Amino acid sequence: MSNLARKRPTIHDVADAAGVSRGTVSRVLNGKSNVSLSAETAVRRAVAETGYVVNRAARSLVTSRTGSIVMVLSEPQERLFEDPNFSVLMRVATNQLAERDMSLVLMIAGDDRGRDRVARYLRGGHADGALLVSTHAGDPLLDEIERSGIPAVACGAVLGRESVIPYAAADDRGGARAMTEYLVNQGRRKIGMITGPLDTPGGALRLEGFTGVLGRKAAKQLVVHGDYTQAAGESAMRRLLQAVPDLDAVFVASDLMAAGALQALHEAGRRVPDDVAVGGFDDSVIATATRPALTTVRHPLDKVAEETVRLLIDLLEEREVEPVILPTELVVRDSA
Repeated sequence: MSNLARKRPTIHDVADAAGVSRGTVSRVLNGKSNVSLSAETAVRRAVAETGYVVNRAARSLVTSRTGSIVMVLSEPQERLFEDPNFSVLMRVATNQLAERDMSLVLMIAGDDRGRDRVARYLRGGHADGALLVSTHAGDPLLDEIERSGIPAVACGAVLGRESVIPYAAADDRGGARAMTEYLVNQGRRKIGMITGPLDTPGGALRLEGFTGVLGRKAAKQLVVHGDYTQAAGESAMRRLLQAVPDLDAVFVASDLMAAGALQALHEAGRRVPDDVAVGGFDDSVIATATRPALTTVRHPLDKVAEETVRLLIDLLEEREVEPVILPTELVVRDSA
């Protein structure tokens, strides 16, 4: 039996197998850039061959890094399982970080207890950085994050802190404009909207895109607010139909709420799209599961997640960062 089989492989074993110095191995494992491609390739191969596992506790003593990133979801826990967008963000972020041998920790901060738990976690130095998801303007956790000094990046701008917290986002305003213009060009004359929460960029900017196209035609009774849940979409659609019986189109600020709106229209005996055209936003898996399939705005969520992680890594490596806004795309199906 070989020595490697009898004991856990060490960094010395990796260096011997790769034919490089221990220092070179250390630089590769710690993500340093001053290593040649051939040396890095040899080290990665040697790590795989020897079965070497990084001792994170020892690494953190040297680098002051934990090797983990915390994703903070500022929504109630049930939203994590209802909204498919969050699973996309988690999957992409986990894969991106795994390529750097970093871990993702999910924490829910949908109420005061959750926010306190996240704040204690950050103050304890348990994470190298924070990915903020669905953060609402004025969230008290933002002050805690600022006091902790931990690098933080948001998936979608944090309203009021756009110049303070870097972010990657879709063009919410532009996507909403494209959908509203499409409904107008389809000959729809009484177009309503079900918004997201107005203290989030998806809520505020998508409403801006809608009103920017309709102007004075975007009457107050044509706009009802929701919270991105299916139940909210269903309830908001009922209120719209009651306030505007001759409504012939509705732009809904998320596919999940649009699914609720379709249910309410079906119960009211309104045909889609004959009587009322319905447009959503996200192009999530829900968009092709509804009947009829949703005309919607494609939100490049996977690319937004990738850019969010990239921005955070840049911050950790003390590079300059700028906000990233990615284009959306109108996807026409059967609902409008």
